[in-house]
Amino acid sequence: MTATDRAVELVKVAAEAASDKLAQEIIAYDVSDQLVITEAFVLCSAPNDRQVRAIVDEVEDQLRIKSGAKPVRREGERDGRWVLLDYADIVVHIQHEEERGYYGLERLWKDCPEIELPEGARGAERTPLDEQ
Repeated sequence: MTATDRAVELVKVAAEAASDKLAQEIIAYDVSDQLVITEAFVLCSAPNDRQVRAIVDEVEDQLRIKSGAKPVRREGERDGRWVLLDYADIVVHIQHEEERGYYGLERLWKDCPEIELPEGARGAERTPLDEQ
């Protein structure tokens, strides 16, 4: 089983929106063989809380405008450290750089196939914490 065309479309829209707001190191995984609750994860990060919120807003706006999608669940927004947007078909994780380093979701999902993202939707390189 692999992610549906709809899920891949949502992943690309979310990744492009995150990239437009300077998200760092955007990665998408096809988790459909591992989870029954969703088909794909999008992971990205930002160096500060305000930028995390800007990315969240842009991802929500673009998924609504381009794909007619609205999140069924939204978590973590108050703190602005790790916001999860659940669209059923995909889940978008927007993390503060510290949380991304600490929780290491890439390590957890590295055995899942990556979903190829368009050139302009991969984000900037991550900023090492000691340079922020």
